[in-house]
Amino acid sequence: MGWEAWFTAGLILSLLGVLSATRAAPDLVFLGGLILLVLVGIVPAGQAFTGLTNQGVITVGALYVVVAGMRETGGVQWLVQRVLGRPRSLVRAQARLMLPVMGLSAFLNNTPVVGMLIPAVSEWARKYQLPVSKLMMPLSYAAILGGTCTLIGTSTNLVVNGLLIDRAGISLGMFAITPIGLPVAVAGLVFLLLTGRWLLPDRRPAVSPSDDPRRYTLEMLVDPTGPLVGQTIEAAGLRHLPGCYLMEVDRDGVILPAVSPREPLCAGDRLIFVGVVESVVDLQRIRGLTPAPNQVFKLAERRSERMLVEAVVSNTCPLVGQTIRDGRFRNRYKAVVIAVARNGERLRGKIGDITLRPGDILLVEAGIGFLEAHRGNRDFFLVSPVPDSRPPRHERGALALGILLAMVLAAGVGWLGMFEAALAAAGLMVLTRCVSVEGARNSIDWSVLLLIAAAFGIGAALDSTGLARAVALGLVGLAGDSPALNLAMIYLATALFTAVINNNASALLMFPIAQAVTDSLQVGLLPFALAVMMAASAEFSTPIGYQTNLMVYGPGGYRFSDYLRVGLPLNAVVGCVSLGMILWLYF
Repeated sequence: MGWEAWFTAGLILSLLGVLSATRAAPDLVFLGGLILLVLVGIVPAGQAFTGLTNQGVITVGALYVVVAGMRETGGVQWLVQRVLGRPRSLVRAQARLMLPVMGLSAFLNNTPVVGMLIPAVSEWARKYQLPVSKLMMPLSYAAILGGTCTLIGTSTNLVVNGLLIDRAGISLGMFAITPIGLPVAVAGLVFLLLTGRWLLPDRRPAVSPSDDPRRYTLEMLVDPTGPLVGQTIEAAGLRHLPGCYLMEVDRDGVILPAVSPREPLCAGDRLIFVGVVESVVDLQRIRGLTPAPNQVFKLAERRSERMLVEAVVSNTCPLVGQTIRDGRFRNRYKAVVIAVARNGERLRGKIGDITLRPGDILLVEAGIGFLEAHRGNRDFFLVSPVPDSRPPRHERGALALGILLAMVLAAGVGWLGMFEAALAAAGLMVLTRCVSVEGARNSIDWSVLLLIAAAFGIGAALDSTGLARAVALGLVGLAGDSPALNLAMIYLATALFTAVINNNASALLMFPIAQAVTDSLQVGLLPFALAVMMAASAEFSTPIGYQTNLMVYGPGGYRFSDYLRVGLPLNAVVGCVSLGMILWLYF
């Protein structure tokens, strides 16, 4: 090997060491490594960032827009309530999540399955006060495990099958790898359920929503034409909201305190909640609930173009000492008060009847212009927006869900490639106004895309310098003439390169090496090809080893070392089961 290969090896080990030992941003670390490779001339400048034009990177970016459309139309809340349900324990929550994901990813591309569920799992975890760090990694791993069960489960399986057809005339059927993949998936699922309590990190915010001193009193009406009429309070999802509880129900002037969870909701019920601002945002997103203050519907902007703003009443505000209704808050500020917080007190009565005092915190629904118009107004001590508080476009929820399902179906049955299907779905989400142009632009996580693109560049250096081939041949050379040992070495080398390059690149690198080994040993190519397929399709120990691992890196609040702690033993379990099944079936 030349100096370029040794330099690349040292750089990759250094990058992995920095990521394992520090909290440095992975995208910046990998970008720094790629720039260094460019500066020393190992990676040509014109090829350094070709990863940004890679179809996989663009597909991930398009999926962020699709997910934003689901979120802005309330589709995420539907998934949480209908698909994930209410778990009774963390282990059951993990099982509820992983089993359907494994089933879906066996027949659908892993990337849209994970992309679709990331926001739903985040909301599900917050709603039931589960640590999201205990769920995001199982989400990615379940998709990877499910993808090993069928030929169409991952693109890597199809790549290896194509190589088998071209070079050996062997074509695998849809379920040819199921006898290997299914035991692998079951073993991986059992391992995660049994060890996740100890291996998966438990990271929670330093301050939980229930500790927030701002306890708002909020009124919501049951929409007579909405889906909640006739449902019980528990079935409607109003019983176990984080940081919020239903204080009472006003039904035609009759107050129902301490309402039973089995109490059915009636059209026009006025529900009085007490909770923190995050729970108020959650209530705004529930289809079938509308804000009780009628003034909300008299604002000029459409609800989808408004946001929630917190404003603290100053002692110079002209409305101090008056009720919200008598002070004509909407006419004066072109906004409507939907909730009030006062030193943790429970404020009784209708919102419009509350007499304002200095220091009251008002939760206001207003157009975007409210912030600029009143940020320096002496009537308020402080004016600040509430993040992600725009009411969903529920009327477009079915359309957004239809676009998502059409994307998954088109990619799953082969009508369109995943790249084309994701781009078409993202475009339709914007064109049908399921997501605004601004929302689509803001939804893309550029740090993830830059990290994937930089990983492609560094992986290209591994290949072009000959380092990858030299390491692979060295490992295989240790096995001697034993077919079983050579099979294990092929699997180990493929897994190693998948962890630092990517799955398809490592499969393309290792297949010809596996073929050369089988020719020299005069044994069949199929079991060795299956070893390459399984090792390249099932990588858990690094976030860069598989695209879905990168997608959950940020939402799960993970560090690089978390993947090593969970993924290395899981790699060992999957490797042992895979090799055991291949040896049993083919030797």
